[in-house]
Amino acid sequence: MKQALQEADEIYLSPVVIGELLAGFLRGKHTDKNREELERFLSSPRVEVLSVDEGTAERYAPILNSLWSAGAPIPTNDIWIAANAMQYGLAILTTDRHFLRVPQVMVECLST
Repeated sequence: MKQALQEADEIYLSPVVIGELLAGFLRGKHTDKNREELERFLSSPRVEVLSVDEGTAERYAPILNSLWSAGAPIPTNDIWIAANAMQYGLAILTTDRHFLRVPQVMVECLST
């Protein structure tokens, strides 16, 4: 993942991902250091934080319903991330294979 991010010309990040990172930092021992590193990352001209808005919600609903219908739920935050990617026509770069259950988005799953 780290190499893929280092090589990317453009990186689009859902605010939901930022929230998950911040929550993880609070559980760790290096909260301040991690926040500083995140701030440096977000200040890169290659990084853009997406908006979560009504358009995201319009995409969230059909993704959630298709997962329910398939009996293949995934974490709620990940549905929001998928909806954000769908809204902007972006692929999801992840190590979480459950994104592959979301047919509405392109997913590049990396091994850890």
